[in-house]
Amino acid sequence: MTDQLPVIGVIACGRQIEGEAGQAVKNRYLDAVEHHANAIPLMVPSNQDVTHAAAIIGRLDAILLTGSTSNIAPRRYGSAAEHRAPHDPGRDDFSAALIHAAIAAGKPLFGICRGLQEINVALGGTLVDLREKGDRSLTHHAAEDADRDSTFGHMHAVDLAPSGMLARLSGGTHWSVNSVHYQAIDRLAPGLVANATSPDGVIEAVWATGSSAPVLAVQWHPEWQADARAHDMAFWRYVGQAARGSYLPHTLETQP
Repeated sequence: MTDQLPVIGVIACGRQIEGEAGQAVKNRYLDAVEHHANAIPLMVPSNQDVTHAAAIIGRLDAILLTGSTSNIAPRRYGSAAEHRAPHDPGRDDFSAALIHAAIAAGKPLFGICRGLQEINVALGGTLVDLREKGDRSLTHHAAEDADRDSTFGHMHAVDLAPSGMLARLSGGTHWSVNSVHYQAIDRLAPGLVANATSPDGVIEAVWATGSSAPVLAVQWHPEWQADARAHDMAFWRYVGQAARGSYLPHTLETQP
């Protein structure tokens, strides 16, 4: 008899589908949960009342906040900056509710790209749009006219905190990661520590120090062709282990 597979909730985004409002998750996130984390992916719609978040978390073994083309509204972190399209206010609201519910319930919480930014904002941090920093955005996002493979194959280096969770998972302190984002952490939220930083100072991974279950998020896209990179496969193995309750114990990490 095999062990029962854990169920990992995967947040959905608001999308127009055949001319009307719908909810969607790209297959690559669902495939990564199923095949690399060895878990059952379950889509969690973001177009629902935030009071549902605790009940949903109670029925899951872990939650994954995916990347998205949409940008978090600056008002969410107290900024008067322009909110650049595309927008997804339903996800802005419901992701924050899921984050607080997961931490309160002691359920593992993982974020990818937008998911990292959502965790930072929900816990009291702020963001910056790298397009406001001139050429700095070119390090973290391919040219606008790049095709999909070139966009998600756009790479740069990161330095890992030597005692951080990511270094513990796969070893080494220097990785090359793919990068597809314009928003980035500006002020790190209380209770989060940086697990990886790019050479230009952008925080590329975070870990929560005060949670009873793992809270780990990365700014890159480990779901994209993960089997080509050992460190991304290690990320997904850990997601699956955490959903099973067999995660590594918490330690205090410091910023690299």
